[in-house]
Amino acid sequence: MIYSSFALAERNPAVTRALIMVHGAGRNADHYFETATAAAFLAGALGNTVVIAPRLIASPDQPQENEIVWPNGRNSWRSGGMSSTHPGISSFDFLDELLKQLSNQQRFPNLKRIVVAGHSAGGQVVTRYAMANKVHDLLAAGGVAISYVVANPSSYAWPAALRPLSEGDADPTNADKEALGPDGEKVHTQFRYGLFDSTKAAGYNQWPMGLTELAGYTAGMHAGQLRKQLAERPTTYLLGQVDVLPLGGFDSSPAAMAQGPTRRARGEAFFKYVTDSLGAKHSAIIVPECGHNDRCIFTTAVVLPVIFPK
Repeated sequence: MIYSSFALAERNPAVTRALIMVHGAGRNADHYFETATAAAFLAGALGNTVVIAPRLIASPDQPQENEIVWPNGRNSWRSGGMSSTHPGISSFDFLDELLKQLSNQQRFPNLKRIVVAGHSAGGQVVTRYAMANKVHDLLAAGGVAISYVVANPSSYAWPAALRPLSEGDADPTNADKEALGPDGEKVHTQFRYGLFDSTKAAGYNQWPMGLTELAGYTAGMHAGQLRKQLAERPTTYLLGQVDVLPLGGFDSSPAAMAQGPTRRARGEAFFKYVTDSLGAKHSAIIVPECGHNDRCIFTTAVVLPVIFPK
């Protein structure tokens, strides 16, 4: 269920970091493994980085007999949904196990950093996994630092019932022009927030769009715990400069549109809210000249130090 540049069951003292790259809606882990290894080559990191691309199998994929399948839909593999074939295992449990395997000092005695990254639907996985996972603090206590890189998702799990108001940089009439002009490569910050009219999208604040009615991996957790972890865990948002059009599986559902008119605006609004209101020390990068394209995002020079930290 994974592509990996090194065997995970063999001792390898040369490896000092790991990059886990989560695929998009097409679940084409082979393509994302190629992207991640290309990035590692450009960064000169192939020798000391184990590059991993997991495949999260879901309908209409045809699994083999021993492979675990997760659902599509609301509580899907994108948000820690429970397996349809193994109901006691969520997609986030799978990622937890992968991180624990990497932190095994008998196999990787010199591994000190793990980066969990994803693009598009994979970015949805990573932003929710960052706030929810149960292994971050455990691994940190053992000397392994984990950081998260969220690229161009269509939606986020908002930590409050507020949403960006349809004005300023969230104004849908000008959203496709945001990439133009001298500020096109800068993170835009002209956002105000207010209560959303729930009659326009009844489930707009339910998990995985918000922190009510938590389910799957997050069932039994508290919203306050998720908000705290969201703010504390090191996260970088990569937003394509020209990812301002409804292309590439763009989520235009009412609950998603409540978060902003474009993927770029949604990421900027979310980043501003969690930094200003929750005190998160997160980072955001507008990746120049990139649209909704993982190869462009992850092989751009400004991004390489983020996914291959020293």
